[in-house]
Amino acid sequence: MSTEPLYKTLIVEHDGPVCRVTINRPEQLNALSPLVFEELQEVLFGGTLEVESTRVLVLQGSGQKAFVAGADISAMQNLSPDEARAFARHGQLLTKGLETLNIVTVAKVQGYALGGGCELAMACDLIIAGRSAKFGQPEVNLGLIPGFGGTQRLVRRVGMHVALDMLLCGRGRSLSGTEAHQLGLVSRVVDDDKLDAEVQKVIASLLAAGPQAIADCKRLVRDSYNMNLDAGLSAEATNFAHCFAGEEAQEGMTAFLEKRAPEFTL
Repeated sequence: MSTEPLYKTLIVEHDGPVCRVTINRPEQLNALSPLVFEELQEVLFGGTLEVESTRVLVLQGSGQKAFVAGADISAMQNLSPDEARAFARHGQLLTKGLETLNIVTVAKVQGYALGGGCELAMACDLIIAGRSAKFGQPEVNLGLIPGFGGTQRLVRRVGMHVALDMLLCGRGRSLSGTEAHQLGLVSRVVDDDKLDAEVQKVIASLLAAGPQAIADCKRLVRDSYNMNLDAGLSAEATNFAHCFAGEEAQEGMTAFLEKRAPEFTL
């Protein structure tokens, strides 16, 4: 495993096809500052992430208390309206970028995932959480609203009424990891001491699948929010047909018939 020593707020580790990015501000409960955004932007889109050889990105927080407890209020307090809009747009571009990466993004959530932390997790493809995790959007208690996609992604995850309950009640309505899973916010929930093992199980499942097939599934599911059913079905059929033009599907089907593990390549 190799570690990138270039960042003040992040730890970046490469282990073959898996990249782990740890937001490393435990004393601030990994709060999102402008520097965190800048460094995440650099990792994801500035060349640090080895896109050609990476298949899974795991995003996590340092320590046991928090994934990310929110945005850094001390860095926000004196923003002008123009600066606040720029800060929000920076966060939105980052979360949108996470959604559109060809690789699978996994949020490993222990402890608090509040405000910007909940928004960051929702931008990932999969959220694996411990039972004691706490998800919430408490911005209204500061006289603010979410700025990194919370009003848009939360309703898509849990539906309008639960989203409104969380957004309008702020600190008065957070979700445990268990409840977040029941409501569809979280992909999987496990006992806290089994979180690492569950993430490893997810990684193993992803690495056993065809990388192009995974990329196609991710894109089609994300695109479905902006398509009617007929357009989505047409896109699915077209991409299904494209599978048969490449080597990946042939290897997968041949391996199945030969009763062996497939050998997929990027």
